[in-house]
Amino acid sequence: MDILKVHHLTRFRYSNPVFFGEHRMMFRPRESFDQHVLECCLKITPEPVSIRYVHDVFGNCIGIARFNGKAKQLVFESLIRLEHSPEHSLDLPLASDGGMNSYPFAYNASDLVDVYSSILRGYPDPDGAVDMWSRRFLQHLPKVDAIHVLTAMTHAIHDELKYATRLSGRPQSPSETLRLGKGTCRDFAVLMMEATRALGLACRFVSGYLRIPAGKENSTEELKSGNTHAWVRVFLPNGGWAEFDPTNGLVGNRNLIRVAVVRDPIQATPLWGTWNGNSKDFLGMDVAVDVTDG
Repeated sequence: MDILKVHHLTRFRYSNPVFFGEHRMMFRPRESFDQHVLECCLKITPEPVSIRYVHDVFGNCIGIARFNGKAKQLVFESLIRLEHSPEHSLDLPLASDGGMNSYPFAYNASDLVDVYSSILRGYPDPDGAVDMWSRRFLQHLPKVDAIHVLTAMTHAIHDELKYATRLSGRPQSPSETLRLGKGTCRDFAVLMMEATRALGLACRFVSGYLRIPAGKENSTEELKSGNTHAWVRVFLPNGGWAEFDPTNGLVGNRNLIRVAVVRDPIQATPLWGTWNGNSKDFLGMDVAVDVTDG
């Protein structure tokens, strides 16, 4: 078990004082058997007149802040300390129904009702490029089951596609990522999510933080701090939800701190809100994320 600290700072800058509308935040990691929040501190400047918390349809924690008055900056500073227990998705289930993980994949009728929306494709694939790409992982494997197929897919994205920084904007479509041969972590997550769904498996988009172990800060281009991270969760017919990070070729939750789990990436925006003023007043947004041993 690891004790980790996450410092997440977001600053909006304006040339003149502006009014701030409602802002919604997704900073708090999800509670589970593999991660437990020990301390949580949120500082907002200027101080909001009210703040409350709700759970969305997926059970993610969302903070809602409301403001009064004007300011030239709006700063959100989240400090989290948590227990994190690494788990390996490659651990093969020993249950008698382990064959359910073999292709073609099939869920229990009782599970299918709840995971069905996560099997539905979210992006068009007019030329069948994503379908064709996903089916390559059904060949040349020692065993064609969900774990081996998903592991091969994770490693292929990491090994064959180039990581490219893009700090804002919606993810690329999966077909565009394949065509360009490059993308961000959210682009790679969306590609794997759609390819997994093409094979009949339920998959969700995960937004959170990446811990970079000491001594690996500059080991590869992908392992960089300074922003949030994205990967996927796949519901194995026998084995439950498992984590796969195609950007870094990681299988299992090691070094991954889960904050939001959603069906579509737009539902996992870490911070969004409104402001009222001249459009020319907006100077920019600064984001800094630091994950350390705690």
